[in-house]
Amino acid sequence: MGLAAYHLTVCPMPRSSRSPRQARLQELLVVGRTAAGLSQEEVARRLRRPQSFVSKYESGERRLDVVELIEIAEAIGFDACKLVADLAGSGQS
Repeated sequence: MGLAAYHLTVCPMPRSSRSPRQARLQELLVVGRTAAGLSQEEVARRLRRPQSFVSKYESGERRLDVVELIEIAEAIGFDACKLVADLAGSGQS
């Protein structure tokens, strides 16, 4: 069996389930955006990213790093430190 055939028969690793904190982060980002009266397209424009970037982090398909979270907070107009404090108090990951 060649290497290419081997890769086709290997089962993919299961995607990790969404933690309570990840779910809360997604919720806070969507609520923050909608409370600011912004569409995904407008946030994406402010970030100079495609709309799919916003869709993916809001749906949990994509995770964010700290720098991205700060940039999103600035684009939406909320305090990233308060968001992180909220997440820290929302239970175990």
